[in-house]
Amino acid sequence: MNWATRVINELREGKVSKCRPHGNSMKGRINSGQLVTLDPSVEAKVGDAALVRVKGNTYIHLIKAIRKNGENTEYLIGNNRGGINGWTTALYGVVVEVED
Repeated sequence: MNWATRVINELREGKVSKCRPHGNSMKGRINSGQLVTLDPSVEAKVGDAALVRVKGNTYIHLIKAIRKNGENTEYLIGNNRGGINGWTTALYGVVVEVED
């Protein structure tokens, strides 16, 4: 089981979860290896970082826009460097704390 599967399972159970994601797409906001706390009960808003699945990939990225599509809420996801990943409904938890 990789880190994302463990965290998603915990968030789906309604638990707050922690992880140390790696990569540079969120540099300046979340640096590679920092401890991130995710909460599934926080209502996501534009500008929040969140754990999402977009086009088969799992990221902790920024919510750039939110829209309603019928019964679904969709989130436009992008990184902290200006990149856009696309729209998704798969949002698992919002980042509530970042530590070293």
